[in-house]
Amino acid sequence: MLPNAQKYGLIAIRAALTLAFVAAGLAKLAGVEMMVQTFDAAGVGQWFRYLTGLTEVAGAILLWVPSIQFIGAGLLTSTMIGAVLAHLFILGTATMAPALVLSVLSAILAFAHRKQSPLG
Repeated sequence: MLPNAQKYGLIAIRAALTLAFVAAGLAKLAGVEMMVQTFDAAGVGQWFRYLTGLTEVAGAILLWVPSIQFIGAGLLTSTMIGAVLAHLFILGTATMAPALVLSVLSAILAFAHRKQSPLG
């Protein structure tokens, strides 16, 4: 059993990630101009914007499903590592901080739920 501070801290991280990823994912799916421009600048095509938006929303939902929270956190961590790499090598590092923070927070949740992993 987790101590209360750790338990509530993880819930707070999960809630913050859910808000961030649902908002970002829906912005991508809705075709918000900034998102369209970002994916154009990256040169990966708009199909990848839709895929990323779906991945972010699905990952945020999975954070709340008992016994598979590790999968949601891992999915979001992987997505944000990709975003950090895109900023480093394609888009420039000026706007990399949010992706970096979200990747660290997602990794914290993945680590906290590592016993759910098949490698567990």
